[in-house]
Amino acid sequence: MNTLRNSWKAGKSTAAVAAMAAVLMLGAVPLMHADDHAKCQHNIEKAEARLDDAIRKHGERSGEASARRRDLDAERERCWNQYHGWWDGHAHQWHDQRDWDHDDHH
Repeated sequence: MNTLRNSWKAGKSTAAVAAMAAVLMLGAVPLMHADDHAKCQHNIEKAEARLDDAIRKHGERSGEASARRRDLDAERERCWNQYHGWWDGHAHQWHDQRDWDHDDHH
C-alpha cells in the first residue's frame, strides 16, 4: 500500500512540475513575440525611411525609389510570413490584412 501511495505522490509531483514548466514557457512566449514584433517594426521603419529619402533625393519614379520600394515590400513580406501582420510606420499601426500594395505612401 505504501508503494502505491508513494507512486501516486510521485506522479502528482511530476504533473505539478510539468504544469509549472508549461506556465513558465507560456509566460516567455509573449516576451519573445513582442521582441520579434519590435524587430519587424524597426526593420520596416528603416526601409520606409530609406524609401522616403530616395524619393526626396531622386524622385518618386526613380530607379532608386523603385529599389527601396522592393526592399520595403520584402520587409513587410517577412513580417507577414512570420506574424500575419505588417507595420505601417507612417500611420503608426499594425495591419492584419496583406494590403500594403494599397499603401498610399508606397
